[in-house]
Amino acid sequence: MNTLSYKTVSANKATTNKEWVVVDADGQPLGRLASKVAKILRGKHKTNFTPHVDCGDNVIILNAEKVALSGNKWADKEYIWHTGYPGGQKSLTAAELQKKNSAMVVEKAVKGMLPKNRLGKAIFKNLHVYVGGEHKHEAQQPKEININEIK
Repeated sequence: MNTLSYKTVSANKATTNKEWVVVDADGQPLGRLASKVAKILRGKHKTNFTPHVDCGDNVIILNAEKVALSGNKWADKEYIWHTGYPGGQKSLTAAELQKKNSAMVVEKAVKGMLPKNRLGKAIFKNLHVYVGGEHKHEAQQPKEININEIK
C-alpha cells in the first residue's frame, strides 16, 4: 500500500501567514496597480490560497497622488453614486476626486476588484493607502516590493 497521500490542504485563519508589503504607486497606471494589489490582498499569489479565507497580505500603498491615468480619463472618468433621495444622483470626475481625496481614487479601484461580500469587506481592511512617501506601519517591518515584477 502506498503511504504517500495527496490531500488538498485548505488554509484557515490559524495556518495563514500574513505579511506586510509596501507598494510605491508613483507613475503606475491605476488599473494595473489595482489589479495586482487586489491579487496580493486576496492571497492568490500564495500556494496555499483558499477562496473562502482571508489569506492575503497587508498592503501599504505610498504616493497615491502620483498614480497615472491614460488618455483623457482625468476628465472623462466619472464616479457616480446615489444618496437615496429623489434626484439624488451625484458624480465626480477623476480629477475632482483626486483634488478632494487622492487616496480615494486608488481605494475605489482596488475595492472594485475584490469580492462583493463579507470576505471582500474584511480583505479591504488590509489595504492602507497614503498620500506621500510616509506611513505609520514601521513596527510591522513591511518589505518593499516592485509591483512591476508581479504577474
